[in-house]
Parts: sequence; C-alpha cells; structure tokens
Amino acid sequence: MSSLASVSEELAEIDGQIADLFRVLSNGFQKLDKIKDANRQSRQLEELTGKMRECKRLIKEFERVVKAKENRIDANTLRTLNEKKQSMVKELNSYVALKKQYQNKLGINKRVDLYDGPNEGFNEDNALLASSMTNQQLMDKGNQMMDETDQTIDRAKKVVNETVDIGTDTAAALKDQTEQMSRIVNDLDTIQFSMKKGAKLVKEIGRQIATDKCILSLLFLIVAGIIAIITVKLVNPNNKDIQDIPGLAPPAMNRRLLGAPY
Repeated sequence: MSSLASVSEELAEIDGQIADLFRVLSNGFQKLDKIKDANRQSRQLEELTGKMRECKRLIKEFERVVKAKENRIDANTLRTLNEKKQSMVKELNSYVALKKQYQNKLGINKRVDLYDGPNEGFNEDNALLASSMTNQQLMDKGNQMMDETDQTIDRAKKVVNETVDIGTDTAAALKDQTEQMSRIVNDLDTIQFSMKKGAKLVKEIGRQIATDKCILSLLFLIVAGIIAIITVKLVNPNNKDIQDIPGLAPPAMNRRLLGAPY
C-alpha cells in the first residue's frame, strides 16, 4: 500500500475501497451459506451483485488513473500496478464464479453482467487474465466456454421446441373449439326452427279444438232439444203447441169399437 501511496493518493484510495468491497463480498458469501430461505438468499445475492458491480467500476477507475500517470511512473512501479490490477480482476472473477454457483443452486437464470459477458467491455480485462494462464489452462477454459455455449444453445432449442409444441396444441384446441361452436350454432338454428314449427302446430291444434268444441256444443243443444220435445210429447200428447218431430209417428188415437154406443 505504501508504494501505491507514493505514486498516487488517488490509487491508494481506490485500492482501499476495492479491498473493503472484497471483504464485504467474502463475508456476504459466507453468510449466504447460512441462509435457508430461498427468497432471502436471492435478495442477498442481488446485494452482492451490486457490490461486484461497484468493484468492477473501481477497477476500471484504477486502470484509468494508471494509464493517465504511466508516463510519470517508472517501469517497475507500472508493472507492479498492472499486476495489482490483474490480482483484483482474478479475485473479482472468483466471486463471479461463486455467484454462478449460487444462481444455479437457486435456479436463477440471469445473465452475469460483470466480468464474463461480451457487452460490458471485458475483452481487455479477460486478456489481462489470460496473460497469466498457461496454454493448457487457456485450452481448458476455451473448452469450458464452448461446452457452456452448447448447453445454452441446447436449452434455447428446447425452449423453442416446447414453444412450437404449445403453439401447435393451442391451434388444434382453438380449431376444435371453433368447430364445436359451429355445431352449437347449427343446433340452435335447428332448435329455433323446430320451436317455430311446433308453435304453429300448437296454434292449429288449438283452432281445431275450438272448432270441435263449438260443433259438440251445437250437437249437444240439438240433442237436448230433441230429447226435451220427445219428453213433452210423451207426457202431454194432446199439446197442439208442439209440432210433431219429423220421422216420429203421432200418438195413437182412441178408436171406437164397433157396436159400442156413441
């Protein structure tokens, strides 16, 4: 730290802030193992991710200050500062790896947006990290990255296939429902036609019944009248006010016997 202070108080201050953040990250991951609740673990991991972002920003600031002062720094000090930066990058990458492990354990599929993504300007940092690795380590790292890429592609293909299957099933279900709705509409039209035809038939039957009732009433009145006339004729055959019923013989007259006195 004294060598850094002799070069720049600004670098010393940045180095101290990064060291404090690394201690916070170390303690935070140790506490993460003791947390049993998945939601609390996820929140703790988000907080640690924020700390790692801050570390990345400070490392970038450290690099900027070194580049700005490299013309006034001797070669040995400059090499020491670059090694210091590589050391900080390695330590930060170790915490990134821990984050990945906890994400996999918690089932969180989020893009790690620290020192392992192509969109955050990491190529230079990764080049610094690669300069300290052997050829075998570089090959192993490359194979690991290709395996992870293949796994990501396989997962993406699986998601696409599942999405296509779901879309196909949904389309088939919609087609079946559409056909079913068409059949229901046709059935409703048939029922409505049958109801109209039934209502018309009921009206015709009602009119016929009313006509039959009138005819039966008239017949009943005629029969009752005939019965009344016959009854009166039988009871009072000499009643001249009642005409004879056609087809009905008049009552027999009292005949005078021959030889009977007048």
